[in-house]
Amino acid sequence: MRLCTRRNGTRDGELLVVSRDGTKAASAAGIAPTLQAALDDWDMARPALERVSAALDAGQVPGFALDLATLSSPLPRAFAWVDGSAFINHVILVRKARGAAPPPTLETDPLMYQGGSDAFLGPLEPIPLQDPAFGCDFESEVAVITGDVPQATPSSRAAGHIRLLMLCNDISLRNLIPEELAKGFGFLVSKPSSAFSPFAVTPDELGDAWSGARLHLPLVTRLNTERFGDPDAGSEMHFSFAHLIAHVARTRPLRAGTIVGSGTVSNVDRSRGSSCLAERRMLEVIDGGVAKTPFLQWGDRVQIDMHLAGRNVFGTIDQVVTRFEPEP
Repeated sequence: MRLCTRRNGTRDGELLVVSRDGTKAASAAGIAPTLQAALDDWDMARPALERVSAALDAGQVPGFALDLATLSSPLPRAFAWVDGSAFINHVILVRKARGAAPPPTLETDPLMYQGGSDAFLGPLEPIPLQDPAFGCDFESEVAVITGDVPQATPSSRAAGHIRLLMLCNDISLRNLIPEELAKGFGFLVSKPSSAFSPFAVTPDELGDAWSGARLHLPLVTRLNTERFGDPDAGSEMHFSFAHLIAHVARTRPLRAGTIVGSGTVSNVDRSRGSSCLAERRMLEVIDGGVAKTPFLQWGDRVQIDMHLAGRNVFGTIDQVVTRFEPEP
């Protein structure tokens, strides 16, 4: 089952059920007005939403043509957005890029930060950049949405609390990060609003590709329509989503609608490319002593998607970097 949220003038939008081919949708208003409402009552809402999904694909309900330009993030805002860094190759390369050593617990304790979750960008919304000197970078990731997760849930049970999966562009302002981290309080200003894929998908839609609480499919990123990378999102994910959820829930419960990110997808095999500019730049430094690839500039276009059996499972994140103009 695939779900999305259409803008309707309210903060949280209108929940829609999406056909398997991604071209049609049906309103879920009679079941849950918003995705958050469905997550809050998932045991009741999911069977009803699945019936609408099956009827839509069977042509038993008419549905309507889906206009992707009308969609917001599946959750336009969320109670929590926590992002891991589960790909060790990425951690090593990006830490090296800013002259920092990997933590001694790199392989035993997940790196995670809590980001702002009150205002996400829609999948086709521009990336508003005030100054290219900030070092704007995309980060292509996989993310899950959880139901309620009790405090101290172990990793052996955490995967059972995963409700939906999405793709993410976790935007970073690389040149603002070092000074911010030097204060000892972590990311904030250097992490503006993230964007998520048009569709949130139940794990059963992914078949055998969803295994071990990891998504074993290539994550494709294009920069200005040219392939930038397509690393596998599962094979080198050191900490699974079950481990990440258990880590966050170690000292507190998580509420339904919490989004947990994988961190930037990365493979050791360089032929698979990269999922962020910082990683590409570090490889250039290693090879030739200098980074040649610039950070994002006004007018650059970033596209992120994932395909299974010829199907664009999550829809495409498709964003253009635009000049941010403050309100007068």
